[in-house]
Amino acid sequence: MAQQLDNDLQFEDRFHRKFYYLRLSVTDVCNFKCTYCLPDGYKPTEKKKPSFLTLDEIERVTRAFAECGTSKVRITGGEPSLRRDYTDIIRTVAAQPGITKVATTTNGYRMEKNVKEWREAGLTHINVSVDSLDPKMFYQITGENMFHKVMSGIDAAFDAGFEQVKINTVLLKNQNSQELPKFLAWIKTRPIQLRFIELMQTGEMDSLFKNYHVSGVSIRNHLIANGWLLKINGKNDGPAQVFCHPDYMGEIGLIMPYEKDFCQSCNRLRVSAKGKLHLCLFGDHGVELRDLLSADEQRTELISRIRGGLKEKSVSHFLDAGNTGMTPNLASIGG
Repeated sequence: MAQQLDNDLQFEDRFHRKFYYLRLSVTDVCNFKCTYCLPDGYKPTEKKKPSFLTLDEIERVTRAFAECGTSKVRITGGEPSLRRDYTDIIRTVAAQPGITKVATTTNGYRMEKNVKEWREAGLTHINVSVDSLDPKMFYQITGENMFHKVMSGIDAAFDAGFEQVKINTVLLKNQNSQELPKFLAWIKTRPIQLRFIELMQTGEMDSLFKNYHVSGVSIRNHLIANGWLLKINGKNDGPAQVFCHPDYMGEIGLIMPYEKDFCQSCNRLRVSAKGKLHLCLFGDHGVELRDLLSADEQRTELISRIRGGLKEKSVSHFLDAGNTGMTPNLASIGG
């Protein structure tokens, strides 16, 4: 049956890339004001209260992806834990047959209180955004004085039974780019995968990109020169190049979207909090799905529309050619 699924049902584009990984945004709202994402804080684009995907709609879109070979769902935002029904969302996604990994990306401010509940609901993997180990720099980047609260949340995640916590750190020149020694010391005795993410140029962040972008190549060269070894990614893993070292419990991941052939192994699709399929973080438009999420009987048509959209997926995001697409900021489609 597994072989039949791979050949006949698996979502696949015209470049023969198969999609095992769905990033599902459940809200655009975020309570942090990160300089590289929402420097002025969250500002709704509509006067009325935004209508994000309901629990039933989340169940229907997740089931459609699961039936077509998706095995990993990452629940994102904005900040997904701002949803009052967030634990129910985790439970709903985890209940879909074929979904073996339920992950989330969070700013961590609710982890200390709720992460045990999330794990019991079915969350298997967790990523926390921590852009500095210096509380003052953390505040400067995020606009919030919550460093110690987030650190306590990471401890709570381990206490709840997570074997590994992934930490997302956006590289910013002359801000946190000099913290590598401090980060390495932090993960030496802790099972943390520290993921350095290159700053990406979005439509509203041209000057910030010009002033603060730094390539991850220098970090990679440092790691290789000091005995770190590249691991092989699994089929539903994300785009990070992951390095391990025999003397460290932790790992280092590098996400470098400006490298040649970054998109060659793309295995993930995105659905926004308002029900649009985005074929790429930097795509120019989305495929509307929400009108097909109101009833279970629409699943065949929903799957057909997703397949039709995949025919339009580009071979690359073309970031290396200066393309930023129409993505205004990374929070807008669950970046």
